[in-house]
Amino acid sequence: MSKYLEFQTPASKQAMELASDFRLKNQGLTNLDRVYWNLADEPLYEEIIFRNEAKLSKQGAIVVNTGKHTARAAADKFIVMEESNSKDIWWGNYNRPYAHEKWSQLMGRLQAWLQGEEVFVQDVYAGADPDYRMPVRIITEKAWHSLFVRNMFITTDDKDELKNLIPEFTVICMPGFKVDPITDSTRTDTAIILNFEQRTAIIANTLYGGEIKKSVFTVLNFLLTYQDVLPMHCSANVSDNGEVALFFGLSGTGKTTLSADPKRRLIGDDEHGWSSQGVFNFEGGCYAKVIRLSEEHEPQIYATTRTFGTILENVVFDPITRRIDLDDDTLTENTRASYPLEFIPNIAKDGYVRTHPKNIIFLTCDATGTLPPISRLNPEQAQYHFISGYTSKIAGTEIGLGIEPQITFSACFGGPFMVRHPFDYSEMLKQRMLKTKAQCWLVNTGWVGGRFGVGKRISIRHTRNLLNAALEGKLDKVKYRKDKLFGFDVPLTCPEVPEDVLDPSSSWGNKDEYWKKYDALAARFVENFKLFEKGCSEEVIAAGPKRLSSQK
Repeated sequence: MSKYLEFQTPASKQAMELASDFRLKNQGLTNLDRVYWNLADEPLYEEIIFRNEAKLSKQGAIVVNTGKHTARAAADKFIVMEESNSKDIWWGNYNRPYAHEKWSQLMGRLQAWLQGEEVFVQDVYAGADPDYRMPVRIITEKAWHSLFVRNMFITTDDKDELKNLIPEFTVICMPGFKVDPITDSTRTDTAIILNFEQRTAIIANTLYGGEIKKSVFTVLNFLLTYQDVLPMHCSANVSDNGEVALFFGLSGTGKTTLSADPKRRLIGDDEHGWSSQGVFNFEGGCYAKVIRLSEEHEPQIYATTRTFGTILENVVFDPITRRIDLDDDTLTENTRASYPLEFIPNIAKDGYVRTHPKNIIFLTCDATGTLPPISRLNPEQAQYHFISGYTSKIAGTEIGLGIEPQITFSACFGGPFMVRHPFDYSEMLKQRMLKTKAQCWLVNTGWVGGRFGVGKRISIRHTRNLLNAALEGKLDKVKYRKDKLFGFDVPLTCPEVPEDVLDPSSSWGNKDEYWKKYDALAARFVENFKLFEKGCSEEVIAAGPKRLSSQK
């Protein structure tokens, strides 16, 4: 809204009803126009429509267009370098250093830019476990971003609680504020800058809602490690008898599908912490990809796209009928839905459990068709594959990909959000595995019978049966073989799974071609891991694959 216009908006009279006594002036933001504090979903809907920030679709979800930024601006993320934390940060492509004096100048310009402007504030929590819950204040220029925050994080409507809430971290999201590469030493006129010493982050010149969510995740990935909590980019579910399973995996590996098990309750679908007491969700909502979403295969997520309270990012819709088209990728392949977790049935209501994971699943989509469909990893192998974060990007998971899949590695299955060296997180994982006797599995949801274009994607039925057997302990007493290259254990049999499925080489017509392709994959692992060897233990380095040439 323009700072020069003076008129009432739908929620003007309620703007201060749920305000915190710790006002924005305490954080250096002064001479603002109206501040809308902790508005609920309904008044935010009214503000969003009144301000023409979004359109109302049939059945109640709102549709927003994020403009030129339809995904995260990963190359524009910076962390302010301070003497107090610089030695703990894994500096590089994901964590670019930003000068303290530049931050001070930038913050001064932002404070000046905000004078006379209206803003929305949500005081929320990140972390479902009360023992590790972090109060977070998120200040937004857009009303729909305020609703996004309510969807994604944990809220309270207790007036006294909000009145006394003091944030431990603040995110200022101003898509109308452009940084200047020359003045501010940024790469472009967009920037996401985190300052751990001042407990503040700035998101400038991008409307993409995921920047808010992932900025908070990045903050927790760093700060929670000081409380001996392992932050994880994974989904999690729990059985009726309290057995927890974690599912790590990049886009296209089946993480959302496989963790949504009707026989188990969903703790969360994306970001979790593993403390000395158990596992807890960082969020209060979901941020799901919805491109070509199928009502038949993903009925729960599909239903949310037709629900009041859901935000649909860059989903195409008919302006006359207001019907959405989830198959239309005109704006982007990365269409998204943001909705509260309670929109999904069969969830762990509190968002945390006081039990430790019994099984840890690394999901990988291997397009070479050479990895076994399931393998059992020892703790050092788990560290190696956790640090590697291998999968194949396939068409439909990322803009610019052709038909042929691309081998990729993302440290800890979430490299862009890892602030410390990946070995630090892997060491925390190993120690928890040893203490709780958790078992780690590498599950290949990719190709069998040959590489992409020759073989076919492994049956989801086979994957589910393998996964169920692992989670139910049915693979504990079967015989295993030692993999010739990677050294992990591969089961020879599994209930309700044909034995030839467990041996990928058996479905290749040409065995020599199989071993050449498998050896080439091992070479890619070895080459990628060179990026992490400095800072890793000898035991973890030795847990990697052995080339065929070294075994002759």
